[in-house]
Amino acid sequence: MNWRASVLTLFPEMFPGPLGLSLAGRALREGRWAIDAHDIRAAATDRHRTVDDTPAGGGAGMVMRPDVLDSAIGAVMPEGDARPLIYLTPRGRLLDQATVRSLAEGPGCVLLCGRYEGIDQRVIEARGMVELSVGDYVLSGGEPAALVLLDACIRLLPGVMGAADSAAEESHGAEGLLEYPHYTRPAEWNGRAIPDVLLSGHHAEIARWRRAESERITKERRPDLWARHEAKQRGAGGMDGHPAAA
Repeated sequence: MNWRASVLTLFPEMFPGPLGLSLAGRALREGRWAIDAHDIRAAATDRHRTVDDTPAGGGAGMVMRPDVLDSAIGAVMPEGDARPLIYLTPRGRLLDQATVRSLAEGPGCVLLCGRYEGIDQRVIEARGMVELSVGDYVLSGGEPAALVLLDACIRLLPGVMGAADSAAEESHGAEGLLEYPHYTRPAEWNGRAIPDVLLSGHHAEIARWRRAESERITKERRPDLWARHEAKQRGAGGMDGHPAAA
């Protein structure tokens, strides 16, 4: 079975959106993945198709109702559906590349896009939702976050990217380092030259330069990632997987 995403949203017309273009779009047309977007309002039972109500305890805004959401989820996820149910929310665990890889290796996912002040906590607990955030900021709704998550997963599916090595060497790869700088022709542009080592043809020296640049950039820009990388290397017994000296 191909990787499949189901999206629960108040704006199903937002999908596939940009995912219908470029590599993701081509893979969609080739059947490497599939997407179905469902209007949450279809699960509403009143003539106004109401999906929200005032927050218990008072306060600003509106909250999405648990009964409507549960009905919408049930229509999309039949019993035995092994896909994780993910709620995109600023309070969720930060989405990282390890989570993306895990999702891409599975059968797909069901994404719930919240609006207003959020959704009733009871349906989150009853359905065992996974709460994920794409960053420490607030969006108007979960739809842009869903597009980000889907794009990150789709590009890792078999046959989507032209060069498998690209995924292995890019930022947030297996070692958790940021990517090294890239250059292309012309060799000199506006008084700035490509580093000599990249024009040397010496593959071992190029690999060492790229590794050193990845480490430098990670240390400077993301000390949290560098600390995590160092801890992982110590746990492996030494840098680059080599045993530590006795």
